[in-house]
Amino acid sequence: MAVTGRHGSRRLLVQALYQHQLAGHSAAELLEQFTVQENFEKMDVEFFRRLLGEVLADTAELDALIADHADRPVAQLDPVEHGILWLGLAELRAHPGVPLKVVIAEAIQLAKEFGATDGHLYINALLDQAAQKLRPTA
Repeated sequence: MAVTGRHGSRRLLVQALYQHQLAGHSAAELLEQFTVQENFEKMDVEFFRRLLGEVLADTAELDALIADHADRPVAQLDPVEHGILWLGLAELRAHPGVPLKVVIAEAIQLAKEFGATDGHLYINALLDQAAQKLRPTA
């Protein structure tokens, strides 16, 4: 069964951000590669494009947000969890139309799917702390 909609877009974004961290591919290279994925057209294509561009254009600021709440240097984060945090923080910061609970629940689900055994706990805690600063009224 194909994963579609925004969840499918987020799953591909985690993979693209992981690849960016390991191989240094640009947003254009990642778009070219990931838009040909099977069932890509069934996902929220615009959401994928927009978030990929937003994250890769602002990794330094997103890393600064992570560093504000992390218990270790950003460079020591697992690349999968790092990508999930970039994605979650970008959504919290720039997409107020996506409910806070949805952003965090999606990040937790992605961490369970792709991350280390208890990585979802770390993702949850960090995004919850960051949300208090980024969305104080949520």
